[in-house]
Amino acid sequence: MNNMDFLVTLNQAYLPPLQVLLTSLRTAHPDGPLSVWLLHSGIPQPALEQVERQIGRLSIALHCLTVDRAVFDAAPVTRQYPQEMYYRLLAGCFLPRELHRVLYLDPDILVLNPLRPLWETPMEGCLFAAASHSGKTGLMNNINQVRLGTECKYFNSGVLLIDLDAARRKVVPGEVFRYAEEKGKALLLPDQDILNALYGGQTRELDDTLWNYDARNYNTYLLRSGGVCDMDWVMRNTGILHFCGKSKPWRPGYLRRFGILYKHYMQLTRRTGFYLGE
Repeated sequence: MNNMDFLVTLNQAYLPPLQVLLTSLRTAHPDGPLSVWLLHSGIPQPALEQVERQIGRLSIALHCLTVDRAVFDAAPVTRQYPQEMYYRLLAGCFLPRELHRVLYLDPDILVLNPLRPLWETPMEGCLFAAASHSGKTGLMNNINQVRLGTECKYFNSGVLLIDLDAARRKVVPGEVFRYAEEKGKALLLPDQDILNALYGGQTRELDDTLWNYDARNYNTYLLRSGGVCDMDWVMRNTGILHFCGKSKPWRPGYLRRFGILYKHYMQLTRRTGFYLGE
């Protein structure tokens, strides 16, 4: 079976959620080669070694790449615009040229079912493939289209299938940096807004119920599907469960529906002896 390559970009604070993501990734793929590419700008080596020990036990290949900060001398880098936010869009600049496709995942994700069908999605000339969280009425899509001056749906950037060869040809770092500079604080979710404003028209739409299920919106999915997408359906069919928003399941007081499922994967990760969280 062909290898699947995954991309994660984060700072040290998100290493524990990354470890839980990796546990879920291997659980959903008990056989077959998996590679994870970690782009970062200065995670301490002892913390990386702890992740390497865990991922070695999971038989996943880990490639840690430190991004040169000089690349971003011309980029707006602030608390609102951390350097890491650019990595997924500019992945083609940093990953080896022998890589032709990569699946980017936010760390606040659980993989519930095999991702091979997503990995093999035809890109049809697009740079990216992503899902849109349209909600009950699609109102937020309309608001974001007006806000950004776009006509395509507003895509969530937390799961991105990337055609690296096409991205290397068409995603120009200077254009990304200029757009961020020009729009400034008008960008509410900077990396996501940039994806949609510059490349939304070159993004293939994915089914969010399968490949980027918003864990906050169980009732919306249930209503929208006429009762089909219940909990059993999600557990059998959804590939990627995404804990979007500020409330996160690894923090105390999380009360949403899928919190206990996340804690199960946290416990599995703790049992490796290498978990960096509490």
